[in-house]
Amino acid sequence: MQLWLIRHPPPQVAVGVCYGRTDLPLAEDVAAAATRIAAQLPPRLAIYTSPLQRCQLLADALDPVPNTDSRLQEMNFGEWEMRPWNLIEREALDRWGADPLGYAPPQGESVGELQRRVLHFLCETQDRGLKSAALVTHAGVMKVIVGRVQEMLPRQWMALKFDYESVVCVDVESP
Repeated sequence: MQLWLIRHPPPQVAVGVCYGRTDLPLAEDVAAAATRIAAQLPPRLAIYTSPLQRCQLLADALDPVPNTDSRLQEMNFGEWEMRPWNLIEREALDRWGADPLGYAPPQGESVGELQRRVLHFLCETQDRGLKSAALVTHAGVMKVIVGRVQEMLPRQWMALKFDYESVVCVDVESP
């Protein structure tokens, strides 16, 4: 299955603030971003999207009826959401850094939980027999998928970077 992974346009949020599951508006009009991204996609591609508005608005501009799936949301940082990174307790950040797959911020989810839900979505999508699709999603989701496709170790795929509005095409083999 061929997947086009699309990261949403920049959201309205201050630099240095932790955000994941928070439903933030876009920093600018979505039409220009949709035009740039649509030019990189094949026609009549099934679109799947995170329900967060920074993705949903782009998906709606690309397809009048995109498929919304909550498993494509960004990681839930729980009590860390919307707090400046430099004000989050150093001890908690150190625990997360030592065990990102297992440690979850208070009231949030771990990177391992993010990985499991994204891979569940991926397996279910493959089982449907789709040949190709586009996912309008977040950097964390993109890291999980690219890491699986490239058979990376967790520390490798967690270090990947994706710019806003980036489009990455990957071939996903059946499990």
